[in-house]
Amino acid sequence: MTSMGKTNLSIKGRDFYINGKLVYDEIEGNSNSKGLLMNARFIQGIFDDKTNIKRFNRFNKIFDVDTNTDDFIAALPEWYEYGLRAVTVGIQGGMPVFTIDVNTIDNNPFGPDGMRFDEAYAKRLDKIIRAADSLGMVVIVNILYWAQALRFKNEDALVSALTCAASFLKKRSYTNIIIDVANEYNIETWNDVKIVQDPKNMKMLIDLVRKESGGMLVGSSGGGGLIDQEVVDASDVVLVHGNGLTRGVYYDFILRVQEMAPNKPILCNEDSPCISRLEVAHLTHTSWGHYDNFTKQEPPCDWSITKGQDFFFARRMAASLGITLPELPLEEQFYLQGLEPNTEWQGKRWIRLSAEYPEKINYVNFYRNGEFIYRSYDEPYFMYRETTWIQKPWNINKDDKKWTAEIILADGRTIVKSVKV
Repeated sequence: MTSMGKTNLSIKGRDFYINGKLVYDEIEGNSNSKGLLMNARFIQGIFDDKTNIKRFNRFNKIFDVDTNTDDFIAALPEWYEYGLRAVTVGIQGGMPVFTIDVNTIDNNPFGPDGMRFDEAYAKRLDKIIRAADSLGMVVIVNILYWAQALRFKNEDALVSALTCAASFLKKRSYTNIIIDVANEYNIETWNDVKIVQDPKNMKMLIDLVRKESGGMLVGSSGGGGLIDQEVVDASDVVLVHGNGLTRGVYYDFILRVQEMAPNKPILCNEDSPCISRLEVAHLTHTSWGHYDNFTKQEPPCDWSITKGQDFFFARRMAASLGITLPELPLEEQFYLQGLEPNTEWQGKRWIRLSAEYPEKINYVNFYRNGEFIYRSYDEPYFMYRETTWIQKPWNINKDDKKWTAEIILADGRTIVKSVKV
């Protein structure tokens, strides 16, 4: 099959190019953004569950695998207008962070022996890559996810699956992809899969995938703040994650990665809802990936630019790239999120305060029916925060009438956002 050709991704030094021009070259504005590849984690784009797909009929929706992919594709043009140029899609998907146990989900399209790539999955992935190509966007194709990789009968099957996936990508001659061999290869959940977790073995797997894909750009993402020199050296694109890191720690982490890879593009393709990291990305000339772990990782996903977190990320990204947008009034720069009608699951809600400029906030007080419940000091201002990307739920009570977020700004002003339920 001949090359699609509209979106030809290449790298030179620390920069990404599309069709021979620095990414964002067409946008007048921040010169330090030229050559970056701002992205978002849309990992469930071809999701399925052979165990029980009907349990994903929720949030007032009926889940359908093809509709999920079609909705994904339909959302891409609006994201593109705000400056998004890449999305991460997982062949084996990812974890519904807040709800269903990922160990009970069968989303492995390679079978236990790793010898074939399920035709329906392949068709959905092909649709996404081709849609992205037509827009001038890149797809970061993640092949392995730990919970699904455990379904392989042995390590040989895992290697066969990598070969199978890489061969599929090669046959279709895609020119707009980066391959992420294994999501967070060096975290504890890979303990039982040493062929992935060991850096020397991962170097071998990266080399294998590069060869079998015909020389496509390859790397493998590490866990938040974790990096290995062997994998950096083997990678065409150094893929990192920022989960769990404060802004300052993330900055220091990126400086360390740059010392390890002084002349390679560094791309974070999973962090958190902490959009202040965009400032670090531009300061260090590294690409950054937004991670909305509710609307974009809990099937059925809403792939649009949803109100609150997604909208504020899109605006911050656009502004940082030099795309001119009208300024929002101060009151509209904050949104009490998680109380929408379609975000309840089994009597639980995940409540947060989203902000266009979280750096302006000192702390947020949460009140239920006028009674103080919780104070959040750190971005992303979750109620019952555990880390930058995980929070505990609120168990819904029939007496819940009104939720209020009292936002204390760093300059001493107070903004109040309330929602009646």
